[in-house]
Amino acid sequence: MEGRPPSRPLHSTLDAFTDRYADRTAGMTASEIRALFAVASRPEVVSLAGGMPYTTALPLDAVGKLMSDLMATRGAQALQYSSGQGDPQLRELICEVMSLEGVIASPDDVVVTVGSQQALDLVTRVFCNPGDVVLAEAPSYVGALGTFAAYQAEVVHVQMDADGLVPEALREAIATVQASGKTAKFLYTIPNFHNPAGVSLAEPRRDEVLAICQEAGLLVLEDNPYGLLGFDGPPTQAIRARAELDDVVYLGSFSKTFAPGLRVGWVLAPHAVREKLVLASEATVLCPPQLNQLVVVDYLTTQDWRGQVEVFKDIYRERRDAMLDALTQLMPEGTTWTKPTGGFYVWLTLPEGLDSKVMQPRALSARIAYVPGIGFYADGQGGRDMRLSYCFPEPERIREGVRRLAGVLEQELELLETFGPTTQPIRLGHAQAETPSPDMA
Repeated sequence: MEGRPPSRPLHSTLDAFTDRYADRTAGMTASEIRALFAVASRPEVVSLAGGMPYTTALPLDAVGKLMSDLMATRGAQALQYSSGQGDPQLRELICEVMSLEGVIASPDDVVVTVGSQQALDLVTRVFCNPGDVVLAEAPSYVGALGTFAAYQAEVVHVQMDADGLVPEALREAIATVQASGKTAKFLYTIPNFHNPAGVSLAEPRRDEVLAICQEAGLLVLEDNPYGLLGFDGPPTQAIRARAELDDVVYLGSFSKTFAPGLRVGWVLAPHAVREKLVLASEATVLCPPQLNQLVVVDYLTTQDWRGQVEVFKDIYRERRDAMLDALTQLMPEGTTWTKPTGGFYVWLTLPEGLDSKVMQPRALSARIAYVPGIGFYADGQGGRDMRLSYCFPEPERIREGVRRLAGVLEQELELLETFGPTTQPIRLGHAQAETPSPDMA
């Protein structure tokens, strides 16, 4: 018909650009946490899913005043471009923060990033070709797995137990990768208050894990956002503090000890690596936001930030205790879980025959949200596992959430006894940690 615009071609898929994307987009999928967000944020749902810091505990009036003062006195500077490596004063202060865990570093080797998530991206981009192997704990941080997939790296998981990464399993994983003819670029590890497992790498194992990697010529990528949030004493010495300069790349963040909304993290790397990270960062964001960096600088120099860390620790310890007490009182027989000594998370393993992903819709109907364990593996493990977060809800809310979750489990076990499993549970081949603990596979 005259005047009608030309018709658009019909496509066999909902996405007309399917055949135009780069190959690496095939590994990009929404995380289990992101998929839950819309439902878990409803007020009637008790969310034990997201790992949101309790920012309400911050001295918000003081933070607001320092931000106002910053704009009044240095507003033009704060709103200007900054160095691609990050503000020099902030890098000096970052070195002071790392020194609490025994890390002696030069500000010249620190790169400020848009959260430690960007640091993960930069390190992976600099080191990994498609098909390279990254060794990572089993389970592992979902954001790291997404980054590795985006760069087409293959993840080989390494067994954990109640004391963290198992050194002998690391030796076996390295040998297996070498025998396959593939290249392992680095070991990705969260040694303190692991996300999602809640365990920490035992002191004797830290030196052993480092020695194994050094012997194999394998870089260690130490991700340590929770290191200052231990409940039972001073911070543990970082792996980076035990290493030669070229052995460990260290990632840190102010998201857990100050404010995640500012998106200020960092990476400490050997000098040559640092230069490549700066170039990669400039290609992505040109420079980290100067305003956010100066807010962190003023917070660290004018506020009792160490005292605020202690406030956070007390809050999270109380909430951890509320969760562990409720789990002990309410969970059915055959359920196990970790006992974190810091951080945000408990890793729970269901009784044999149950599947956390399959039962998730019924849990949401009962107004309780968690993250299924399968999201923390690159190879389909984790069917019996789930991550529970205690950092954000009030203690009574946590207890109510565990009560609802226990009710769902009781119903699932009744159905299992009556009808048998609705899906074949994933059999996990790793060692069981001491009770209560997760089956870490």
